[in-house]
Amino acid sequence: MLPFGSMEAQERMAPAPQGLVEQPLRVLMPSPIGELGVELRGTTVTRLLIEPAPAEREIFLSLHGIDGSDFLDEVFGRLSEYFAGARRKLELELDLGACGLDSFTRRVLKETAKIPYGRTRTYQEIAEHTGRPGAGREVLSALLGNPIPILIPCHRVVHGKADFGGYVGGAERKIWLLDLESQGIQVY
Repeated sequence: MLPFGSMEAQERMAPAPQGLVEQPLRVLMPSPIGELGVELRGTTVTRLLIEPAPAEREIFLSLHGIDGSDFLDEVFGRLSEYFAGARRKLELELDLGACGLDSFTRRVLKETAKIPYGRTRTYQEIAEHTGRPGAGREVLSALLGNPIPILIPCHRVVHGKADFGGYVGGAERKIWLLDLESQGIQVY
């Protein structure tokens, strides 16, 4: 298993046997920031939705009778520990291969995945680290399309000291997550 932070882990997806397409397991999970929709393929997380829209929620509910897996239990356990403030590193294998992301967005997500728990970076800093100085707005746009928020911690990217910026899960959730992670740590 490749570590969470490596782009190889995020891009890798074992192909299904020829002629078969591995169906994702989609489940809903309660959390302190609202219901989460988690999509898994084998032992990788492929998507995480915060408060799925009604149409997305229906897809998750239509699969209600599917048995879980040990990996699903592991994902739920780690997320629960994170939300309780008991886990700083989620260390789950991610797969962005099926998301249809452009190369700039992949670089932004890779750079964002490196931000440690309790720390923040600005959109401009991420732009500079991806080789596109001055592309702060493009970084914001890329992060608003993050298919795996929390696990790729786009909530840790801010405009600056007094302006937290946008978030795929909404401003209140971003502030909640930053507050959770800053307990005893000063945020940017």
